[in-house]
Amino acid sequence: MNLRKKINTRVSCLIIFFALTINFLQAQDYNLSLNESSLKIYGTSSLHDWEEVAESYSGFISFKDFGTGEINKLSVEILAESLKSGKKAMDKNTYKALNTDKFKKIMFSVTKIKSVTPTGNNTYKVESNGKMTISGQTNDITLSFVMQVNQSAVKIEGSKTIKMTDFGIEPPKALFGTITTGDEITIKFSTKFTQPN
Repeated sequence: MNLRKKINTRVSCLIIFFALTINFLQAQDYNLSLNESSLKIYGTSSLHDWEEVAESYSGFISFKDFGTGEINKLSVEILAESLKSGKKAMDKNTYKALNTDKFKKIMFSVTKIKSVTPTGNNTYKVESNGKMTISGQTNDITLSFVMQVNQSAVKIEGSKTIKMTDFGIEPPKALFGTITTGDEITIKFSTKFTQPN
């Protein structure tokens, strides 16, 4: 009788262990760690190239299957007026162009993962479709990025070039229109997600 109880106890422990392991591998959520992330926007003008740094943004990533890098959800929100160039006049023109009085956030979310290709060392190349909202207008975009995963953190890196006019934004001007901004901008990101405490 004691032997049977021991066997049943061990079997129960194994079942619980495997259930917890499967759950751990298949469903994990990570929140964006702002202090360990970087998001910059690069552009051109008739005077010189410029860049802006996003100082406040948030997001999360979750997985259908952590072991294979299969993403369930990925979303990032940027506070529009946290974009800083180091020049107040330029920032003011940027906020005016983005109509930040009405539209406070720039948002991106993945709608479909097209492919996840392992490249070694828990790193994957990901091709995705998503929706980006800028100044209240939402467009479908494609986004490629590199993702590195481990049990405590997920890091994604990549870039995306878009046109401001595709989102109904008139490129900012300065000095009575004598300085004009180029239509294309490039968003570069190195974003780290960590597990909630």
